[in-house]
Amino acid sequence: MSKIEPTLAAPMAPSRIDFTAVLARQTERDARIAALRPANKERLFDGLSAAGITHVTVSFDGYGDSGQVESIAAYAGDAEVALPKTQIAYAALTWDDPEVEMRVLSLEDVVEQLAYDFLSDTHGGWENNDGAYSEFCFDARARSIHLEFNERFTSSELYTHDF
Repeated sequence: MSKIEPTLAAPMAPSRIDFTAVLARQTERDARIAALRPANKERLFDGLSAAGITHVTVSFDGYGDSGQVESIAAYAGDAEVALPKTQIAYAALTWDDPEVEMRVLSLEDVVEQLAYDFLSDTHGGWENNDGAYSEFCFDARARSIHLEFNERFTSSELYTHDF
């Protein structure tokens, strides 16, 4: 008779991570980031209005686990204009520092950062699998940001027949 050695690894030790605490810290961080957004938006709209820009459109596209902003276009009324190189303050949190970091970014960079932030907040994973595409409109006159979002997906339908 031969002795048989077990082939399965020993069970893992229970996790020592307090997931409730991790989620609580993330919820607190999300709230702090959300609290920074109104002032960031106000500074952006002030900068756009001072430059005579009435609205900015941001087109994005993503699929297959990759996505990006495709274009940013600024308008003064119906006429497309170049975004000025004006720089404004932008408040942000970094992953490794709990303190608010004030950055100086161009108007275009703030528009792009806010677009990515809002995409992440409302449609996290928008670039995965079949992905999504669409456009933001930053309306400086109304001081609002509008997103139209098109999500792609593959579907299948099962039909069965007995004859």
